Order: sequence, then C-alpha cells, then structure tokens
Amino acid sequence: MTAYAIAHLQDAAPHPEIAEYIERVPATFEPYGGRFLVHGTQHEVKEGDWPGAVVMIGFPGITEARAWWDSAAYREIAPLRSRHIKGDIILVEGVCEDYDPASTAKAMREALPAG
Repeated sequence: MTAYAIAHLQDAAPHPEIAEYIERVPATFEPYGGRFLVHGTQHEVKEGDWPGAVVMIGFPGITEARAWWDSAAYREIAPLRSRHIKGDIILVEGVCEDYDPASTAKAMREALPAG
C-alpha cells in the first residue's frame, strides 16, 4: 500500500546548505522507490492557516518510507535542512484502492454511546 512522507516547512530562507540538500535528497529516496509528488509548488489554503511550503514524497509502502527516513544516506544530509528550515514531517500510509469511507463512518457510529 502506498505511503507518503509529507513535510510542512516554514521559514525557509535561501541558504547554500538547503540548495545542497535539495540536490542530494533524491539519491537518498530513489533506492526505496520514492519520488517527489509535491515539491516547490504553490498551494492554495481553503480553510485554516497553512504558512510555508508542502513537500510530499511517495513510496511503494510504509516499510520503504521508514527505511528511507532511517537510512544512513538520509540521516547524513537531514541536518542541511533542519538547521535552516522549521517544519513538521510525517510518514503516513495511504488507503487501499477499494477503501470505503462508509465502513469508517459505520464503526464510528457503533462506538458512540447509546442515546
């Protein structure tokens, strides 16, 4: 099942180390089947507050996403980004192709107190 690394990055000012990170990061995720899905594009806020930028990398599965994050190659370059950009990064597993949100709603209703 597809998995994603999603970053919400803020306060990113140009810096040589960030440029180096951007140049080097694809080589760290490509061995795990990763690829950029969102990078360097504008986003449109429809509700709430979302300052900064969005980066999303897709992986074949959560195992590959975790292996990339924990890899020596990524750990080596991560400080090039983290020293200069504040942000939140998550790894999340996607839903299967036949996912039915009605089953989630049903389970939620069943968990509600009787009343």
